[in-house]
Amino acid sequence: MKLATWNVNSLNVRLPQVLTWLEVHQPDVLALQETKLEDHRFPVAELEACGYTAAYSGQKAYNGVALLSRLPLEDVQVGVPGLDDDQRRVLAATVGPVRVVCLYVPNGQAVGSEKYQYKLDWLRAVRVWLADELHRHSHLAVMGDFNVAPEDRDVHSPSRWAGQVLVSPPERAAFQALLEVGLQDAFRLFPQPERVFSWWNYGRLAFARNWGLRIDHVLVSSALAGPCRSCAVDPAPRAHERPSDHAPVLATFDL
Repeated sequence: MKLATWNVNSLNVRLPQVLTWLEVHQPDVLALQETKLEDHRFPVAELEACGYTAAYSGQKAYNGVALLSRLPLEDVQVGVPGLDDDQRRVLAATVGPVRVVCLYVPNGQAVGSEKYQYKLDWLRAVRVWLADELHRHSHLAVMGDFNVAPEDRDVHSPSRWAGQVLVSPPERAAFQALLEVGLQDAFRLFPQPERVFSWWNYGRLAFARNWGLRIDHVLVSSALAGPCRSCAVDPAPRAHERPSDHAPVLATFDL
């Protein structure tokens, strides 16, 4: 089984790239973030022609999440139960034996800002919900743009980024708290090359210089960590014309 995640930064703009990537890699499930589409504009027909059904939760111009699957999507959950939040950031569904959660974690804007506090509060609420999901679903995969680089090795220049949003100690602690409910970072289950990132700023030739951060993750329960056979970032789409600023992350499992 192949599970993947990709912040496409506008599905309307990036749809041809997504369709090509699906054809090449054939994931069983692809979680999308920042679709930036209202639901009535979601490209259902184009994806069905490529062999994928979809669940989606979007809004105009920003946010938006989706799950694309070659298998039926069952028990679909939109948002976090009990969390009063009109931003479309969370979508979950059961696909075969796996409960898949797609997250688009708030960026946080700047340390100390209202949006930063919203991010930390949001992550606390998600942690409580994920603990319950894990209690109900032993095979749990939580994928998406977490907007957190967990460690200094996930940052191209830790000294330049020290104390900034995406790498601040409270954000990293919130990410660690997600792991502590019983999840593991699939990427770190395997030896990895140095300086592997999943996001690069559009400016300052950041991608060409590999000035990036690893902020897109696939977190898995222990029942999925065992059969996980690989997890890697695919930087190729970031080199396309008009790319997303994020690259896909793909994990494979013997299921």
